[in-house]
Amino acid sequence: MPSLLTQPIHLGLGAAALVQPEFTGMEWYDDYVARHASDGIEGRLMSMYAFSQDWDTWEMHPHGAEVVVCIAGTMTVHQEMADRTKATVTLGAGDYIINPPGVWHTADVTDSATAVFVTAGWGTEHRPR
Repeated sequence: MPSLLTQPIHLGLGAAALVQPEFTGMEWYDDYVARHASDGIEGRLMSMYAFSQDWDTWEMHPHGAEVVVCIAGTMTVHQEMADRTKATVTLGAGDYIINPPGVWHTADVTDSATAVFVTAGWGTEHRPR
């Protein structure tokens, strides 16, 4: 049985749900985009990660919103809007936040946290924190 922690799911055109190869690191994302290029900006990546420390980068998804659902622990999501205003929201199990298109975001983790992500990954950018 696949685990969302190791094998994300691609949600594609025509209501497709396709199990992905095992996650191997940041280079995995380039291969993912190439595998599903025909879905363009409408494709979504569903993934789950367990965190034991704060994120060391900011990220931004220019072509669609990202849903982040905390399913265990506590995490604090920081958002930086296009107009440079900022928002900070602390999530516990069952809480979620939506990162709108173009909003830079990062997270701090209290002890540990696990979250499910539904991401419009096409064109995702990262920057140092």
